[in-house]
Amino acid sequence: MRNITALAGLLIVMLLPLTTAIAQEEEPEFTDEFPLEDCSFKPWGGNPYFILKPGRQLYLSNLRCVDAGECDELEEVWITVKKDLRKIRLPLDHKVRHVWTRVVEERETADSELKEVSRNFFADCRPTHDVYYFGEDVDIYENGVIVDHSGAWLTGKHGAMPGIIMPESAFIVGSRYFQEVAPGVALDRAEHAATGEEVEVPAGVFEDCIEVTETTPLNPDEESTKVYCRDIGLVIDGDLELHAIFGDDDKNDD
Repeated sequence: MRNITALAGLLIVMLLPLTTAIAQEEEPEFTDEFPLEDCSFKPWGGNPYFILKPGRQLYLSNLRCVDAGECDELEEVWITVKKDLRKIRLPLDHKVRHVWTRVVEERETADSELKEVSRNFFADCRPTHDVYYFGEDVDIYENGVIVDHSGAWLTGKHGAMPGIIMPESAFIVGSRYFQEVAPGVALDRAEHAATGEEVEVPAGVFEDCIEVTETTPLNPDEESTKVYCRDIGLVIDGDLELHAIFGDDDKNDD
């Protein structure tokens, strides 16, 4: 009996690595290749969760976190869809396409001190209306002076290619894909965590919201949660919550 027990224990030990390996193999990878050749890219439009309308601005802050004593400093972010465009060289099949992208500026402050300004480049893939991310210019500030450009990348340079920042209709829980494909510099990736949610933030109560978990292999310990709501866009980014929307008096042009 003792020998049978010992043999059973040995089999369990031997099978554990195999079981773990099978589980790892079944875990879906993050997609890093996209049907770019099928896209007719436009620098306007977007989709209901990521709206590329010039003049539109979202204001988020962590004020409620500060008031609750859970955050040490007041963080504020202004996300503005600019009228500016950026022309991007997109290498495909040994050829180069030129894509006009919309500039979306993010301005971040901490206790009213400017910390970062990034100019992000997005385009709407027709006919799917998936919004692709083509790169960003980054200015990091200390005491009012630019000290760094960490995280800056651009499609077509150093092997960088576009990622998807927000799909239009294929929001399936469990889907995984890269938002940035800039090896060694920017490799943010998204996993669809939830859909059909209702959330309440200082700007109001919104329905038909989706939750995205963001990670990066460049820093495996980092993880953030974002919530986007239909016809609104980003409403939650970690401790940041949407407080106001400007320039949204009419519907976005298709």
